[in-house]
Amino acid sequence: MDGFVLAAGEGTRMRPLTADKPKGLVEVAGKPLLTHCFDTLLSVGVDRLVVVIGYRGDDIVAHYGEQYRDTPIAYVRQDEQLGLAHALEQARTAVDGTFVVLNGDNVCRANLDGAIEHHLETDASATLLVEDVSRAEAKTTGVVTTDNGGQVTGLVEKPSDPASTLVTRGFFVFEPAIGHACALTRPSERGEYELPDAIDLLLSAGHRVEAVELEGWCHNVNEPSDVDAVEERLG
Repeated sequence: MDGFVLAAGEGTRMRPLTADKPKGLVEVAGKPLLTHCFDTLLSVGVDRLVVVIGYRGDDIVAHYGEQYRDTPIAYVRQDEQLGLAHALEQARTAVDGTFVVLNGDNVCRANLDGAIEHHLETDASATLLVEDVSRAEAKTTGVVTTDNGGQVTGLVEKPSDPASTLVTRGFFVFEPAIGHACALTRPSERGEYELPDAIDLLLSAGHRVEAVELEGWCHNVNEPSDVDAVEERLG
């Protein structure tokens, strides 16, 4: 199973830590963010890493080379950072079978293996790790709505009036159909190709999309203060 890591962004909110390096190489608890991601993915059975790179991507290639802990690494370039759906669309030719996606600025100690198992058991085309948060926080990220049986019925990116307080937590399990959906996605009002829009296209085409509630934690490292927060969580 392939593990995709999305690491193309410039990380402007992480300045000055990203002034001379990509966000993925910023150290947290003594090792780069991407190393945390790689270790997490290897722990759930990934046998190939596919890293989407952009800003200072050559630094990432130089740091990790062609493999990590005997696991091969493939690199896909996203020269324009136009959203997560755009990032996955760049990599669609690398997809073969079930794969997982982890945002490259997430440090997780969570039930990712449980999300994978649920995905395989339900014959879903996509499974999302989600968490119930405050209404204020729901306005800042991807909001998920579900039916009474727990299946996903819709997603909205950063809604001004959230229909739910369930939000995505940066880990996804997909079948190759998501690549076609990403290719069909149109730019949002922000000018980006949003992953929630691609997942909505899957739903419109009759694909099954599941949600698994987070157990543990996933912390998105967006600002320098998040480095301290994650280090405190890791002890």
